[in-house]
Amino acid sequence: MKRDNDYLRELLFKIENADDDLFYAIITMGMSPDERKEHYHVQLLCDEGLLYQVSDSAYRLTSQGHDFIEAIRDKGIWEKTKEAVAEKGGNATLEMVKAIASGFLKKKLSIHADIDL
Repeated sequence: MKRDNDYLRELLFKIENADDDLFYAIITMGMSPDERKEHYHVQLLCDEGLLYQVSDSAYRLTSQGHDFIEAIRDKGIWEKTKEAVAEKGGNATLEMVKAIASGFLKKKLSIHADIDL
């Protein structure tokens, strides 16, 4: 299965907006393709340190996860991030995507606050 960065973004927003501080991704026999996709992407978020696995099926956002959400929350920053990756051949690690999005957020805040970050 391929990693889908747009799906990761939406999944992070879904987890952040949940009423509970834990997000549940339960593995069951006969999982639908959508459930398998969600579980796979939850594991990728864990690999990157954006989610922490609390138990077999429970996960919580890490501080890094919250920081990444802040960097990609603005749709314009997200689109600029994807454009920057596409201009360089379309290949980037998630760590690179995080760095690019964070860079765009810093630039935006520097301009609006008239300070160097």
